[in-house]
Amino acid sequence: WIRSYCMSLRPLGMEPPPERELLCIFGTGDLGRSLGQRLLQTGYRVVYGSRRPHSCGPLPPGAQVMSHTEAAQLAAVVIVCVHREHYDFMEEVAPQLKGKVLVDVSNNSKKGLYPESNAEFLQSLIPAASVVKAFNTVSAWSLQNGPSDAHRQVFLCGDKAEAKQAVRELATRLGLSVLDRGSLSAAREVEDFPLQLFPEWRLPLCIATGLTAFFFFYLLIRDVIYAYVEQDKDISFRIMVSLANKVFPIVSLIMLSLCYLPGVMAAILQLYRGTKYRRFPDWLDHWMLCRKQLGLLALGFAFLHVLYTLLIPIRYYVRYKVTAHTVLQIRENKTAVFDTTSAWRTDSYFSVGILGFALYVLLGITSLPSVSNALSWREFSFVQSKLGHLTLLLCTLHTYLYGWNKFLRPSTYKWCTPPGYMLCLVVPSVVLVLKLLMVLPCVDRSLGRIRQGWERTGPEGEGTKPLMA
Repeated sequence: WIRSYCMSLRPLGMEPPPERELLCIFGTGDLGRSLGQRLLQTGYRVVYGSRRPHSCGPLPPGAQVMSHTEAAQLAAVVIVCVHREHYDFMEEVAPQLKGKVLVDVSNNSKKGLYPESNAEFLQSLIPAASVVKAFNTVSAWSLQNGPSDAHRQVFLCGDKAEAKQAVRELATRLGLSVLDRGSLSAAREVEDFPLQLFPEWRLPLCIATGLTAFFFFYLLIRDVIYAYVEQDKDISFRIMVSLANKVFPIVSLIMLSLCYLPGVMAAILQLYRGTKYRRFPDWLDHWMLCRKQLGLLALGFAFLHVLYTLLIPIRYYVRYKVTAHTVLQIRENKTAVFDTTSAWRTDSYFSVGILGFALYVLLGITSLPSVSNALSWREFSFVQSKLGHLTLLLCTLHTYLYGWNKFLRPSTYKWCTPPGYMLCLVVPSVVLVLKLLMVLPCVDRSLGRIRQGWERTGPEGEGTKPLMA
């Protein structure tokens, strides 16, 4: 009687907590262990299938391990963390995998290694199962460090909607975002993603490398080789700091202007066509997509220019020149006359450069995803477009003040070649002039109407109609 009385003290209507969902993982390597640990932390139960259940190494606490056949019978979702060359056991456990969801996370060492994707090959081995490609772009390291440090996006593809939905819910509970790439035929493209090495940075890096190499050798010929041939002076020591400090700002300014040149070209093309509904050429599309990378590389070169400039006062060559000049003035009992014009020029040169670099840094900060996501589109556009063009204007003016009136001196053109800073002013000057024409009221009004959906359908601009409300 006492026992039955005590059991009746349990509140009525309280049900035992539901049993946690069980997932199976084939493979006990780095990715399998890291994924299992995250699944356990999220609230799943995990069972591992291994060829050697009793000697597979350390596993996350709370996980079970057994043979492939035994583990496959327990779960409806099986995550295959095994390389393709070890798929030979899959045919043996095919009866236990019938009707289940197989998540293929494998990658290859290089593109085109096999005639079909790993996921399609796995589907051909187990036709009665539903294969989904997912998690192949997430590393074991990122899974161990949590979603805040991980690559959050998961690409997913498969032929069965129910199977993809199950994997989508699994990835969402892990704190990852899912991008559906369609059917299983897209698995080859998904498997190639981890093999790409900075795909969006290739063109910017090629441009930066080409510009750096060109101007380095160009200035090497004009400054160092010219002095050795014509004046019999060995100033090769200036390569390390002086020459580098000329190359870096030149490349930085050109690459900054290349960030805004495609936008101006796109606007001119839209004005010429009279519509925004025609695709830009592929080269212009690709150019516009890598403007962020161009800008970040330009900011990197600007940082190097600032650091090298800060080194100038402590260089041996500069200290030697200042000391020698001071001693010479003392010996000749002379005092240099203060030049107000030079003072204005140098102060303006430094001031404009500092302001330009400050805006440069602001552009780089707002391009970070954590910052840009906190801005509205209007705020982001104002910073990247309006302040971006102001940055280009200040940096161009900084270079003009550096040159001042040197272009009038015949000694400036060594071997009939212009100095490097004159060459680098061509592209930004063209961009600024074209942008100035774009903001003229008549041009800006026409461009605004085109970007709102207006089209010029007639040969002479008549018969216009809006395509979008």
